[in-house]
Amino acid sequence: MAIKTCLTHLMLLLIIWKESLTCNGLTVDPPENLTVLDPGHLGHLQISWSPPGSLINMTNCSIVYHLEYFNTYRNSWSMTRMNVRSYTAQFDLMKDIKVRVYTILDGPCTNNTMIQSRSYAELIQKPPSTGVMDTEVQNFTCVYHNKEHVECMWRRNPNTPAISKQNLYFWHKKLDQAVECPKYMVSGGVRRGCNFTGTSLPEFANIIFCVNGSSPEGPLKQTFVSLQIQNLMKPATTKKLHLQTCPDKKLQLQWERPNGKIPGHCLEWEVEHNQEGPDGKISKTQSVTRETNFNFTLPSAHNSERNCFRVRSKLHKYCADKSFWSDWSRPTCDPEKEEMAPEPQWSVVPVYIYIAAAIIAVLVLSLCVGAALQVKKSRQEKKPDSLLTTLFTRNLTLTAAEA
Repeated sequence: MAIKTCLTHLMLLLIIWKESLTCNGLTVDPPENLTVLDPGHLGHLQISWSPPGSLINMTNCSIVYHLEYFNTYRNSWSMTRMNVRSYTAQFDLMKDIKVRVYTILDGPCTNNTMIQSRSYAELIQKPPSTGVMDTEVQNFTCVYHNKEHVECMWRRNPNTPAISKQNLYFWHKKLDQAVECPKYMVSGGVRRGCNFTGTSLPEFANIIFCVNGSSPEGPLKQTFVSLQIQNLMKPATTKKLHLQTCPDKKLQLQWERPNGKIPGHCLEWEVEHNQEGPDGKISKTQSVTRETNFNFTLPSAHNSERNCFRVRSKLHKYCADKSFWSDWSRPTCDPEKEEMAPEPQWSVVPVYIYIAAAIIAVLVLSLCVGAALQVKKSRQEKKPDSLLTTLFTRNLTLTAAEA
């Protein structure tokens, strides 16, 4: 891509040089008042300029402008020609903004020969130096799950201060201004991502994401990413697999595409085949198929071997520039292993019941023993009292008889 851009640039320069040789010494001044305006669209900047003052009174010539700007996402120069004096382009605001504009004159005043200015108007804008060094997020990734909702995740930079708060903003051409994440994904009290469920994000359009933040030490370094969500798609996991043995001893695997909005003709499949021999050794093979009838046939199978299959899918290059593989399906095998009945084990709940019953029994026994000892003690205390009562009664009887 870079070589192609360089060759295009070189061809344009050669054309311009050839055209300039035929202009009989006539020169053209470059544009004036070149400016870059940030309307708050996360790096989607508006470039504008004015025509050179020497051409204001020229009415019998047409003026065209040749614009060059350094595409910070592709890391190469982009160029275009237009007869208007403004243009919008996307830049990474954490990198240098470089813009050049030439004036091209054509018409009766140049004998219908295109003449380009030898010099150009140039603007180089440095990124802001604000932000704590080495605090930008890492591994920013977005996934478009089964054409239903988008999740963007990032990893916190190890140099980020402990007490800090990170924010995500996004913008695309259907929005007037940048919008904050509708629902943050939090882990351990820290924002780790954003869930866009219920939020409409357009396909085949550049969406600009910005992750910034604040901390007691100052603002965190910003991270800008430009993505198109149709290239971030991850199909759902395949749920239903069917494995059968054909009359010719071949194994045929069939599966159903997962539910969702992804067309079946856009999916390519990877089949993983694990074969276990009678000696216990396992061999693994993987193959990719673009068949739309969702089946795979193993040429031959031996009764002494156990064959297991699982599948996953992704969008092929005719529907998206790139995509993510889905998760693997659960494996299906032939023959299936027989389920061994689990050995009886003590259940956790009955053990607790037995322990509780034992504790209650000990408490009841202790209470019974205590009560028995108490009764015995009270009886021992009552016996002397009965003896004294008997002697006292006899003494009163004898005294009364004597009297």
